[in-house]
Amino acid sequence: MITIGQLARYVGVSIKTIRVYHDKGLLPEPDRDASGYRRYSANDATDLIKIRTLAEAGVPLARIRDLRSATDEDFQRALHEIDDELTTRIRGLETTQGRLRRLAAGHLAPLPTEVSAHLEQLARWEFTPRWVNLQRDLWILVFAILPDRAITLFHDQAETLDDPDFRQLFLDYDHAHDLDADHPHIDDLARRIVEATRRRYGPDEPPELDAASEIPALIQGSVNALSPAWQRLDTLIRAQLSA
Repeated sequence: MITIGQLARYVGVSIKTIRVYHDKGLLPEPDRDASGYRRYSANDATDLIKIRTLAEAGVPLARIRDLRSATDEDFQRALHEIDDELTTRIRGLETTQGRLRRLAAGHLAPLPTEVSAHLEQLARWEFTPRWVNLQRDLWILVFAILPDRAITLFHDQAETLDDPDFRQLFLDYDHAHDLDADHPHIDDLARRIVEATRRRYGPDEPPELDAASEIPALIQGSVNALSPAWQRLDTLIRAQLSA
């Protein structure tokens, strides 16, 4: 027979926890000895280990109390259910851990792996951090609002940038940010972009995010607000494509 302190140390819980289990009806209180101390048996230690294990698995105390009186068959069935619930929770925690580690590494965008890899490739192609951040924000919006079409739209842009000539146009667009709006390079760049777009898509229109959506205008408006040169480029390109 052992004292409550010895039982607590053996099982790895506090004396207070054992008293809570007594109060909740999970662990019956043993009789006191002649000296007035509770004395616990090996069976009490075994029962307490079961209770502690279930509690650590997140099983509510009320359910543990019910399981204490369950048949062996019902108890085993409940253990399998709890195991399945734990597996689901573990997977969720692993997903959360992955997001936490990406956050610690500075990767904040909730984007598919191939999109994140593409953004890293933009930096290697010497696009400015400003441009990479704009692209990241663009794809966050697109994947959030148009999840069914976003990957198709992304693949179209990624394939476009695989073409060195097109990639140079995007680089020139990026670096035009700091030019004066009336710089002659703006007119030349707009003409080259329109010619390249028509070569790639022919008489068809380039794929749009959504004809009824305000997102394309919102994105382009945000981009234009960053640079008078970009605003004029957008105006020239739209005018020439619609002509």
